[in-house]
Amino acid sequence: MTSTASIDYSTQNGLDLMLDIVEGRSPGAPLAKTLGFTPVTAERGHVVFHGTPLQHTTNPHGGVHGGWYGAILDSCMACAVWTNVPAGSAYTTLEYKVNIIRAIPQGMKVEAIGTSDHAGRSTGIARGEIRGIENGKLYAMGSTTCMIFKIP
Repeated sequence: MTSTASIDYSTQNGLDLMLDIVEGRSPGAPLAKTLGFTPVTAERGHVVFHGTPLQHTTNPHGGVHGGWYGAILDSCMACAVWTNVPAGSAYTTLEYKVNIIRAIPQGMKVEAIGTSDHAGRSTGIARGEIRGIENGKLYAMGSTTCMIFKIP
């Protein structure tokens, strides 16, 4: 993956830009590659990422670091908001909250599901959850507020 600086926010809306990333026509966030997750589906107000936390995402005790949960949830929730952003505008996370329900075993495949509940002129709100792909168990949930702004 390369820098997202090549994305042209002026001519495409957020859903089309997100679909370009899912379908491999545009680069995704370099952070996602580093941390081992990727978007797999996108539709208006809904995005799904798949990920597998590996050894390099653990804390000194060998558990998956809370920052990994935060990164994949922040990504799927903010991207769910992005799917509602018009051409000529962009978004960024203002704040997010994560509740870890149980530990994700290292090497376990999970999906992070982001759903946008609101996207207006200046803010967007979304919620997300991390579930095991094979067992369906809930591992974490979160919420976010994003800022939506016009590109000068």
